[in-house]
Amino acid sequence: MMHMTFYWGIKATILFDFWKTDSWLSYILTLVACFAFAAFYQYLEKRRVQFKSLSSTRHPNPPPRAGVSAPLIPKSGTRSAAKAASVLLFGVNAAIGYLLMLAVMSFNGGVFIAIVVGLTVGYLVFRSDDDGADVAAENPCACA
Repeated sequence: MMHMTFYWGIKATILFDFWKTDSWLSYILTLVACFAFAAFYQYLEKRRVQFKSLSSTRHPNPPPRAGVSAPLIPKSGTRSAAKAASVLLFGVNAAIGYLLMLAVMSFNGGVFIAIVVGLTVGYLVFRSDDDGADVAAENPCACA
């Protein structure tokens, strides 16, 4: 039976039926893995913000042309490698964020604390400088 309220204990099922903890060793390893994935989420977000700022400053938009000489269809080669990396990292980061959310929904108190502390430490280590404060404000979803 799945828990629907927070509980404290070493027996938990995280994300998949095969990821079950039944001993202190498996529970501690699960908490370390949740902590590491949460910190990795913040690292990937930092990299995505860096790629996004690189792609936006690298290729400024030319001024629009008017009249007959203006192209009807913009050139398809305007996407840079940095923009493609930013898009790819967004998808991977969104998937990791939703997996972290589902792990918290196991309602195990230790898993919840490990993920929150991992996100906090990851933010402190990777994103505590104020470079991307304006970029993070554009997305209100915590998982994406």
